[in-house]
Amino acid sequence: MYTVFAGGVGASRFLQGLCQAVDPEGVTVISNTGDDVEMFGLHVSPDTDIVIYALADAINPETGWGLRGDTFAVVDQLQKFGYERWFNLGDRDLAMAIHRTRLLREGMPMHEVVRGLVKAWGLTCTVLPMSNDPVRTMIAGPGGEIAFQEYMVRLRTEVDVRSIRFDGIERAKPGPGVVEAIGDAEAVFIAPSNPFVSIEPILAVPGVRDALANTQATRVAVSPIIAGQVVKGPAAKMMTSLGYEPSALGVARIYRGLVDVFVLDVQDRELAPAVEALGMKTLVTDTMMTSIERKRELAGDILSTIRAGL
Repeated sequence: MYTVFAGGVGASRFLQGLCQAVDPEGVTVISNTGDDVEMFGLHVSPDTDIVIYALADAINPETGWGLRGDTFAVVDQLQKFGYERWFNLGDRDLAMAIHRTRLLREGMPMHEVVRGLVKAWGLTCTVLPMSNDPVRTMIAGPGGEIAFQEYMVRLRTEVDVRSIRFDGIERAKPGPGVVEAIGDAEAVFIAPSNPFVSIEPILAVPGVRDALANTQATRVAVSPIIAGQVVKGPAAKMMTSLGYEPSALGVARIYRGLVDVFVLDVQDRELAPAVEALGMKTLVTDTMMTSIERKRELAGDILSTIRAGL
């Protein structure tokens, strides 16, 4: 069994490759729900939905989120009623949110809601929310604290991030199956996601970091930073504003003690000795997931390394 800590577009692309390289029935995704937001009175789970849409081969390839060929008649109409449109949900995407919201209001726990969505999309992998309890990622900038989606979407990350807080984390419990998925896995992957707002919310759920630290699984992290730049998203900018070196080595330092193998892109091969000095093995390969073939090859490269005993 393979378990993946996932959040954002990079994680969805990595999962597309992994589920091509192995039987998807053996893949468990632990999804970040710190990005969840209420929009138009509906509960939206962006990171969970990105995973589902990507693995169902339904995601919009131009944006990396939302559904291919979706229309926007509902949000067009809502604007006439005075609703802001900074969070642009397509009509079919809204259907997903309507269904999720109804089930949650009827008392169904989030993990059961997600299980039903995964089944409805015809997927055979397992997707687990990091927690059934509400956790919200909050960004502190010069003007005060705002929710993550306001920072990411409405303000387009044009805010100097001074700190990050996970509201509700102290009361949260790991979602059913999360700790077991970490402990029982052959390998645990930290996808090439933003370490602060995609992976850290999962690790911050009480009990999850300890489960990762103590698992007998081989733990692998794929750097989201290549040659000092992020492929998609604000990770490099965020690392700088929070006082971290915006590089693959900077990411490796964040995961020190939690990772056995750190995957570097070929453009960062010179960082391998410094990463290994942190107590990790390194795999240097092409991590630019520009096609489904390259996604599958990246997963295969990592699996071959694991099976060769590092």
